[in-house]
Amino acid sequence: MTEQETSSVRGELEALRRSYMAKLPAQFAELTYLAGRLTGTPADRSPLLEIRQHLHRLSGSGGSFGLQTLSDTARDLEKRVSSWLSGKSLHMDPESLRDLQRQIHALSERVNTNAVEPQSLPPIHMARTGKTDRAWLITGDTVLAEELSKQLQSFNYVVHHFDSLSQAEDAARSETPDLLLVDVFLPKENQNATIALPTCQALRALSCPLIFISSLDDFFLRVQAARLGAAGYHLKPVNIPRLIHDIERVLKKRRAPPERVLIVEDDQDLGERYRLVLTGAGMEAEVLASPGDIINRLNSFRPELVLMDLYMPDYTGKDLAGVIRQHDNWTTLPIVFLSAETDIERQVSAMSSGADDFLTKPVPDVQLVAAVRARIDRARELAEHVNKDSLTGLLKHASIKEAVEIEIARARRTGKPLTLAMLDIDHFKMINDTHGHATGDVVIMALATLLRQRLRESDLIGRYGGEEFLVVLPECTAEDAQLLIDDIRRRFASLSFSHGEQPFQCTLSAGLASSTDSTDHRSNELLVAADEALYAAKRAGRNRVRQGYPVMTP
Repeated sequence: MTEQETSSVRGELEALRRSYMAKLPAQFAELTYLAGRLTGTPADRSPLLEIRQHLHRLSGSGGSFGLQTLSDTARDLEKRVSSWLSGKSLHMDPESLRDLQRQIHALSERVNTNAVEPQSLPPIHMARTGKTDRAWLITGDTVLAEELSKQLQSFNYVVHHFDSLSQAEDAARSETPDLLLVDVFLPKENQNATIALPTCQALRALSCPLIFISSLDDFFLRVQAARLGAAGYHLKPVNIPRLIHDIERVLKKRRAPPERVLIVEDDQDLGERYRLVLTGAGMEAEVLASPGDIINRLNSFRPELVLMDLYMPDYTGKDLAGVIRQHDNWTTLPIVFLSAETDIERQVSAMSSGADDFLTKPVPDVQLVAAVRARIDRARELAEHVNKDSLTGLLKHASIKEAVEIEIARARRTGKPLTLAMLDIDHFKMINDTHGHATGDVVIMALATLLRQRLRESDLIGRYGGEEFLVVLPECTAEDAQLLIDDIRRRFASLSFSHGEQPFQCTLSAGLASSTDSTDHRSNELLVAADEALYAAKRAGRNRVRQGYPVMTP
């Protein structure tokens, strides 16, 4: 989010606060009117219910707009009204009735709308969009430096090696890397000694991911690395595929798309405030004021978390959470309840309906953003483990096949083209037999990384088999796909790999199939056509791309 966008969000928040303040006198007048109708008899149930609803809303919203006193006072009054409503008899003695009426009448006088507590937006989450990553490698081990530099460059990383901290510190005055790889043990300047877990203020100030490399698997060193905010701790001899996997995971998180949050809130002002706060923190948020439309909105917006009020006029949060959990594709969607409810038993009871967390209104902006982001981050990590291949980080076989079905259905609805590409590494068995399976893993990960780097965010990539990959290209013609995949083929062939002193290169073959060549857009037809085109490329000599054409089935 740019500074201009941030300023715009702040302006909208201020306008919303003024609008909230302008509505308060009417709400106080309504409360005073309802309190005036109380007689101290069972006939009071209806106005008491309305009073409690008004007080509950004020207790939940006041603090969010900088009026904490309003929230605290309304909550105390709400508890008092609830105690009468929960009793066996609604009879109130005259003194208690007059006292309640006086407190409600004085609510507006005890709340100073001019004494608004200032609130600031939480830190903005910036997603990185660049494709070429710069890694700084700080180690005095020249053999390690040479090997790591060579392997990382094969994955299209720009690697800058520093022998010492002082060299890196000098460079940090004018440059900023995307990643720091630091040896746990570094030589001291001009001395025959080493320092463990180097801490350099200039490097820590770079605020980029830090991964340590060590010859010792020592608990104390690991704790120290964790305290320095390390994203990884790898032992020598370094398992290159595992290190690359860690690097990819860390950098992918930094350039991840914005979190998507659906807010279900009947208080229009409060729902809009939550949306603006989350938007200001770099997320995508939408407000749903009509709970009956929640499933349609889930299917269209595809949120990663639902932030939902617990008490609403027609449906409770428990009701809606139960409905959401009835749909198989939303059983794992994180649901966080929001309410001014402070009774722990009721909070626990509410969460038993399928919610994952409970935030008590008014929620400070920083807490709201942190809670939402932590939940979504965790959900993304779990989804990665369930749906992604552990070596490459790409979709697993079943997941990519499901993606094919979804994208083919979308292409059928929109009439836009869709192309599938099946890729296979040539002579891969020979690579494993000659250079070993660890080196074979490096080759597989190199192609996976190259595919991620060269394809669009909207494209889908899966590991279809051992060394076979399936790419789904929405809104892409066969001609454009041919140019794209052929460019990837040439780039892959130019990568240099090594095993010991033996450098080598690899090639790939690919087959394409486009929905424009199939009247029915059937997934099996396209997959078979792409697979047959792939083997046609193999038979023609490998290291080439072939176009396939689906065979129509009756």
